[in-house]
This record gives sequence, structure tokens and C-alpha cells, in this order.
Amino acid sequence: MAGRVPALSAVIPVYNSALSLPDLVARLQPVLSASANQFEIVFVDDDSRDDSWRVLTELCVLHRHWIRAIPLMRNSGQHNALLCGIRAARYGLIVTLDDDLQNPPEEIPKLLEALDDGVDVVYGAPPHGVHGLWRNLASQMTKIVLQGALGAETARMVGPFRVFRTELRHAFDQYSSAFVNIDVLLTWGTTRFKAIRVRHDERRVGKSNYTFLKLLTHSMNMTTGFSTMPLKWASILGFGATAFGLVLLAYVLGRYFLQGISVPGFAFLASVTIIFAGAQLFTLGIIGEYLARVHVRLTERPAYTIRTDAAQGVMAEPNRPVEHE
Repeated sequence: MAGRVPALSAVIPVYNSALSLPDLVARLQPVLSASANQFEIVFVDDDSRDDSWRVLTELCVLHRHWIRAIPLMRNSGQHNALLCGIRAARYGLIVTLDDDLQNPPEEIPKLLEALDDGVDVVYGAPPHGVHGLWRNLASQMTKIVLQGALGAETARMVGPFRVFRTELRHAFDQYSSAFVNIDVLLTWGTTRFKAIRVRHDERRVGKSNYTFLKLLTHSMNMTTGFSTMPLKWASILGFGATAFGLVLLAYVLGRYFLQGISVPGFAFLASVTIIFAGAQLFTLGIIGEYLARVHVRLTERPAYTIRTDAAQGVMAEPNRPVEHE
């Protein structure tokens, strides 16, 4: 997509990033102005514990025509906050990026250029291994789930820096589960994905809000919330354990009938028992994860809740045209 686009919405989830927000806006403004005839920035504050909301309100007052901020009542997670911002976006194209300046705003034109007529979603992938060992390992689980829909090569390059056509959100208009993954939801609307390599900067202020435990939890939610792959793994494990048991039974009966002796040893029997018990517990755990997802869906817990009292005067009216200052 060469040249300027008609209109562009930048959606950014925010959590404890008060120090980086002014610099982020200062770098985004010239890029968006050069890339689109009309643009807006939609910040979604995911119940930050620092001064992020105060900084956002000041930015909204300073740039009231093209910055909006939405406060959430509780910490819902990055993808839930993204979903809120995507639904609030007004323009035909949406670019999403992190709030810590690790996704350089200056790389946005590269994403827009790659979004041609045959593509609906373009990911900006960083160099390999930039997030550290544990984060890279935890992300592999989610990317395996996405491989079938995006293709193996594109799935390996999935990340928070992406641009896509806003009309894709119609595919998940009715989605209301508390377990959200934007990449999966986008696969509900299209199969035309692309990924390119872009620059990735080091974090200048603060520290990552992702711990290994959070990443592992997100990966489990992603895997069991949007895929039946773990159930297939459990079935394969059960089949393998059964086959192993039949082989052992044939071995024991063969020695008894052919040689007239039984297989001795308590350790042997205990090991076999542990193998079968472990396979059963693993399978039950997988089934339990899916039952938990059903329980959460039945309780109808929302994906996010907007703090409307704090948002008054900061969120512009939905139908008001946004123009450059």
C-alpha cells in the first residue's frame, strides 16, 4: 500500500508506562501525520498503578482532536485492553503497538507498505530471540496453535506490532469471553496474513510487566481457550500408555507360558503403575482445563469493563470527526 492511507487508528494498551508515554506520542505524531490523511491514537489504560492515567489525561487535553484514552476498571490483560481499543477505533486501518517504545513508531510505514490488496494483516517481527530465553520459550506454545491458520512461517513472526483492516473486527463482534487473543480473533476474519522484519529497540524506562508465570498462564489460556490440540495430545498419550501396557502384558504372559516364570520385582510393577497413573492424571488435568473454560463462559465474565466516570471528557464522542490540529 504505497503512499498515504486515507485514515489510520493507532491502538495502544497502557500499563505502568507514565514515563514513556510523552515520548511515544512525540514520535508517533509525525509518523502518523506523514502516513495518513486522518489519524487518531486510542490509548487503553489497563488499570495502571503509576501515573499513567494522569499523563494520558494531560495528553488528551493537549491533543484533544486526535488522542483518546479509555480507562479500564481492573487489570484485564494486554489482549483484552487491545480488544477494547480495537472496538473503539474509528478508521479503516488499525495499527497496534506496545507502550514501551520497543516497537519503533518509525517502522509503521513499512507495515503499511506491506499491506497490499492481497493481505489483510501484516506483522512487524523483531529479530530472533530479543525477549530472552523464558519469554521466547513461553511464546512458542501460542505460535504452535496459530500455525494452522496463519501458516508456519507467519506464526513464528507473530507479535504485538501489527497493522490490519478494521473491518476484520466484525468477525468477532459478538465475542465476549474473558480469554482474549487478538491474533486468534483475526484468524476468524481472514486467512491473508503477512509478516516482515522490523527494528526492535531496547526498553529505555521501566521494566517488562511480563513474568514467566504470566507468560505461561497466557500460553495455557491461549492453547486451551482457542484450540483442541491439548485434547489430541491427551488422546495420543492415552493411546500410547495403553499400547505400552499391552506390550508389557504380552511380555509377562509370554515369559510365563514359554519359560514358566513370572516377571519379578516390585520396582518393575511400581514403575508401570506410576506411568499409567501419570497418564491418567495428565489427561484429567487437560479435561479440567477445558471444563474451567466452559465454567468461565457460563459465568459471562466480561473481557473488560470501562471506568466511564473517569473517561468523561477524555473519550471523544463516537461520531465526532477527528481532524488534525
